[in-house]
Amino acid sequence: MKTTRTCQLLIVVIFLSMGTAAADLPAEENEVPDVKQNTEGEEEEEQVPPLGPLGERVVAGQSVYSQEETPAPEEAGQAQGEQGHEEPQEFVVVGEEKEDLPDQPPPPKPKPKEIPVVIGGTAAGEPCVFPFLFLGKEYADCTTEGRRDGRLWCATTYDYDRDKKWGFCETEEQAEERRQAEEMEEQYQSAVRMINTTNRRSQKREAYERLLKISGKGHTKASEKVAYAMLFGDYMAQNVTKAKDLFEKLALEGSPKAQMALGFLYAAGLGVNSSQAKALVYYTFGALGGNLVAHMILGYRYWGGVGVPQSCESALTHYRLVANHVQSLSSVANDVSLTGGSAVQRIRLLDEVENPGSTSSMLEEDLIQYYQFLAEKGDIQAQVGLGQLHLNGGRGVEQNHQRAYEYFNQAANAGNTHAMAFLGKMYSEGSEFVPQNNETALQYFKKASELGNPVGQSGLGMAYLYGRGVPVNYELALKYFQKAAEQGWVDGQLQLGFMYYNGIGVKRDYKQALKYFNLASQAGHILAYYNLAQMHATGTGVMRSCHTAVELFKNVCERGRWSERLMTAYGSFKDGDMDAALVQYLLLAEQGYEVAQSNVAFILDQTEGSRIFSENETYPRALLHWTRAAAQGYTVARIKLGDYHFYGYGTDVDYETAVIHYRLASEQQNSAQAMFNLGYMHEKGLGIKQDIHLAKRFYDMAAEASPDAQVPVFLALCKLGFIYALQYLQDLNLKEAVSQVDLDQLLGPEWDLYLMTVIALLLGTVIAYRQRQHQAPLRPPPVPPRPAAPAPPADQPDQQQQQQPAPAMPEEQ
Repeated sequence: MKTTRTCQLLIVVIFLSMGTAAADLPAEENEVPDVKQNTEGEEEEEQVPPLGPLGERVVAGQSVYSQEETPAPEEAGQAQGEQGHEEPQEFVVVGEEKEDLPDQPPPPKPKPKEIPVVIGGTAAGEPCVFPFLFLGKEYADCTTEGRRDGRLWCATTYDYDRDKKWGFCETEEQAEERRQAEEMEEQYQSAVRMINTTNRRSQKREAYERLLKISGKGHTKASEKVAYAMLFGDYMAQNVTKAKDLFEKLALEGSPKAQMALGFLYAAGLGVNSSQAKALVYYTFGALGGNLVAHMILGYRYWGGVGVPQSCESALTHYRLVANHVQSLSSVANDVSLTGGSAVQRIRLLDEVENPGSTSSMLEEDLIQYYQFLAEKGDIQAQVGLGQLHLNGGRGVEQNHQRAYEYFNQAANAGNTHAMAFLGKMYSEGSEFVPQNNETALQYFKKASELGNPVGQSGLGMAYLYGRGVPVNYELALKYFQKAAEQGWVDGQLQLGFMYYNGIGVKRDYKQALKYFNLASQAGHILAYYNLAQMHATGTGVMRSCHTAVELFKNVCERGRWSERLMTAYGSFKDGDMDAALVQYLLLAEQGYEVAQSNVAFILDQTEGSRIFSENETYPRALLHWTRAAAQGYTVARIKLGDYHFYGYGTDVDYETAVIHYRLASEQQNSAQAMFNLGYMHEKGLGIKQDIHLAKRFYDMAAEASPDAQVPVFLALCKLGFIYALQYLQDLNLKEAVSQVDLDQLLGPEWDLYLMTVIALLLGTVIAYRQRQHQAPLRPPPVPPRPAAPAPPADQPDQQQQQQPAPAMPEEQ
């Protein structure tokens, strides 16, 4: 009975926690991140940072923290906009204050700080007093100041300098443990810095070896990194079993990252028997612990109904939480620069194998060297292009602000307006190499704007909007943004959307805001996706659509730092490490990346695929991921599903299901391959009624849909015509047809005489023609006169005799 009550209580606690997580979590319930790290390959380790204060407001990627009191909910709902929505303050998050959220319970009061009782010293057994005064400085906690042994101590009265009453806050054993923990943390940070700052594989391997040693001493974060490195094969030998053991140990200690990883192992069946129920439990605990990847996985599962009942609202909750809280380098909603965030490089292995070098998202090394050669020779376009590549990173080029500045500076000195504008942007944003300087940025923006450059006009608009180096002037900001938007510059469109939404310098107009956000989203600006998602989620300026909001939020979430894992997995594939590539793509597939799902299916589909799964498991797993990729609209995946059911790969042969998939690909994606397959199945009568006329129709449609299908369609139609002729002759009974024909009625009673006359005439014509050919004389062609040849030398009589023409034959005469 006691065990039953304990289980019931645990279930109630879980559901209450999930209900709390469904809304925006208060700051006290989120996991506080340790140190902001840019760790290569550790995107999955990001946690939900604490939410900002209630007065936080965002405009165009700028976080503005308000110290004013937040109005009460009933006061916020009084003012109505022109379209029935409340009038937000000057700066608001798009759609954030327009939701009708249920009443939230009051946040729990913070627990009072425990006051330690001192050990030893001059006041043993007495409690510490905080703050206390020591050498003229106040201390609000135990300190090591003034001690050489590094032990923590505190005063038991306010003024230690006067009363000299003090004691230790810890025993010697506790002090030794703390010093060891601090030493391990320092070693951990040193190894992480080495991983982040070097590009040499040998140094990265050395750093992970250090982390392995630190992990052996019980350091949690080092153990997490080592476990992920073993799972993915990142600079360590891939060992899924050891990674699982480490994750299980960390999960017992309450690590959300380990809980998420265990959920992934159970979902994919890596090192354990596949169990979607256990995967869901671990994902849920990881999400409650603040792991963003776990939230993203749950969002995808609720959106697609994977292992859980399909629920758009639950998916919206998880995806919105991730989009709201991803920060730093993976900032996908708040703090995004003018470039609209880094581009996600989605490389399909199927396309890469079938058409090597055709992947548009990568630049070959020799092509980059060619552009560098052009830039060194003074080619301005090459300088600007390389500057943009190094400024944002991507397409095989690492982010390097110093190189970007050098290229932009060369092009700007040559008078290029784009280079001037991007230099202004670099000075406006600031970086490690280029210090932030509003005045210098303003000079570059003005130069570019005067020459009609939209990037410079947008930069000037930002300066006037936020008062960077100039007084705030919304009218001028609106003017410059309009100029930039008219030239199609995405940032000008985005800022106009913000100004119309918030009514800054212009009358509030949600329809105009929606229009400009849509324009900016067409260019791939991540903030435009985010704000469109908020508007669709709250029904601001548009009919509320949960499905549209989820798709937009999903697009935003897929721009997080974990998207870098796509390129890491692709690198493993290029290096021939199929197992490492497969595991990495599997995790990304769990997060809902369609390109990762299709890549997993492609690797499993290959005969020389991964060794992680047995041969009898590869086709069923490939079928599962083709199904998920097809559900997200990938045409080739839909055709692959038809092929799998047609040939019986990973499932029973089912022609009817194959026809369904081919028909979906034909009707929804206008696939020529699907049309051709449907034509073949109509021709053979496989899974559908045999119909040669419908087969010809689908063959013709395939030829019209794709020029590449014209040759196969021509051959298929020739074959179809031949088969149709044979079938017609088979259906026609010649004996019965001849017996039923009455020639006397058809040609008359003397038809035989007519036939003999015609034959005699034809024979006489042939004989006369042949005799005329034999009687015609053959006339030889006229011989042109030959010039007299000079007399040969006396010493060449034989040669002269050889050169004389031979006597003509009788026939020639």
